[in-house]
Amino acid sequence: MKQEDLLFYGEFAPKLEEIRQLLLTEIQSILDSLSTDSETAVAEHIKCRIKSADSLKEKLRRTGLEEKAESGLRNLSDLVGARVITHFIGDIYTVLDLIKNNSKWQVKNVKDYIADMKPNGYRSLHVILTVPFGVGDIDTIDVEIQLRTIAMDCWASLEHQLKYKKNIQNTTLIVDELKRCADEMASTDLTLQTIRDLIQRG
Repeated sequence: MKQEDLLFYGEFAPKLEEIRQLLLTEIQSILDSLSTDSETAVAEHIKCRIKSADSLKEKLRRTGLEEKAESGLRNLSDLVGARVITHFIGDIYTVLDLIKNNSKWQVKNVKDYIADMKPNGYRSLHVILTVPFGVGDIDTIDVEIQLRTIAMDCWASLEHQLKYKKNIQNTTLIVDELKRCADEMASTDLTLQTIRDLIQRG
């Protein structure tokens, strides 16, 4: 954590870091249980982060909540977040099943934006977990794991970049083209899954 983040989170910072490490360790253990061979690894990579103070304050402001760390801990689910990037769609649901069976947390909610894509083309599977916290009078907090294929992550990263650019011309055209790209990437993901299934059947 940066110095400004440590100052903002105060007494909560060490526990947030502990939870970040827990997510990273447990997810890696889940992935290793499926394969430790780099050739057949389920995930391309994992990212795990604690929301920066600036990002949290901006989100609290947007949602009309008090701009304090405690308000975020009580009301938001993504102060600590992990992102798992898989090679194939099927692996997302395999990992999800193992996440559900992990005793370190309770699964609170699953949002499947793969089965039900967002209107702009965004695809991902979000898992909200409740984990023990125990600092002050906050017993638990919610955290989020996002599961995506490489194609989904590529699209989401580019869409995020473009969304935050200022003074964009031809917005309608760009939105339409992004949606078209999302549809093509979804089709490619399904084709790659089919090819892998055929190879595995021999």
